[in-house]
Amino acid sequence: MTDAIRDNFRLQATYCRMTGSELTACVLDALHATMDHTTRTAGRILDWPGDPMIDALALRIAGGLNGLARTGRDHELTELYAARAGNFEAVIARVLRDHDEWLFGWLNSPPQTNEVARSGVLWPGMMAIAARFGPDLEILELGASGGLNLNMDRFAYRLGDARTGDANSNVAIAPVWNGASPDAAPVRIVARGGVDLNPLDLTDDTVAEHMLAYIWPDQDDRIARAKAAIAIAKAFPPRVVKSDGTKWIEEQLVLPQQAGVTRVVYHSIALQYFPAEARKRVRDAIHAAGNRATVERPLAWLSMEFAEAVTSASLDLTCWPGGERQTLAQVHPHGAHVNWLAGS
Repeated sequence: MTDAIRDNFRLQATYCRMTGSELTACVLDALHATMDHTTRTAGRILDWPGDPMIDALALRIAGGLNGLARTGRDHELTELYAARAGNFEAVIARVLRDHDEWLFGWLNSPPQTNEVARSGVLWPGMMAIAARFGPDLEILELGASGGLNLNMDRFAYRLGDARTGDANSNVAIAPVWNGASPDAAPVRIVARGGVDLNPLDLTDDTVAEHMLAYIWPDQDDRIARAKAAIAIAKAFPPRVVKSDGTKWIEEQLVLPQQAGVTRVVYHSIALQYFPAEARKRVRDAIHAAGNRATVERPLAWLSMEFAEAVTSASLDLTCWPGGERQTLAQVHPHGAHVNWLAGS
């Protein structure tokens, strides 16, 4: 598997460049060039038994190296990241040797970035749902991580010409917008909850710092948004259940639904990490609930996931009664830009 692993690191570096992180790409290129079996960490990577892309292997170690740089424990690494230029191969090779044990543990779990800017994609989807069914929404998030996006109504948005959300929020989201501006329909979130296999308690500073390490270090705006969203989460702690998402959504969708409230299932770059059978169960549960939906108790499914190219995701909305599906937008996977298709 060694050649396949190295190829994956090179491919992931290409994706990082295409989606705006030259620094992370340089780190992955250096790993590709220098990894060998002389350290436990690199040896574990090269002998990885699973699918390196599905397991986000390259991004696991990239997070570990960024986490180490953020601590300042290795001054040369911290300076390399601050300068965003230098001899990456020499520094990364030495750091793998000098901090082998510390880095080894970062391979145990996939990254959880809880990308806040995705709310700039999801919120216009929520407004589209509210415009159709009314303002009151119950939102249910699959793969919620630390639940930062469950507080999306507490963020401020500039979406084309539309200004919406909480204008006084310290989280300001303004993706590059192409296409017609979305209808700024009022949204009132009356209930919210999420699920994750490993939910993050971002009110814990140690956990929050671990999460911040997975945000690409040369994207300062993403880091600032995440910190501001964490502060909101400390004031309004989101409810995220530790559970298998498939089982959780099956259970949620058979609970009684309040009349006049639209139940919304949503996810962003999450469903792809579910095994194939689990994805089918999620779809089956949503469609079964859709078949039970009524005008008084409608259901909406808002999905932001990759189609084929990992440089662009599709924002799709399916609503019941009816079950019609609409592609609202093509979007950057981190929410940096939106090509809005609805109403155009």
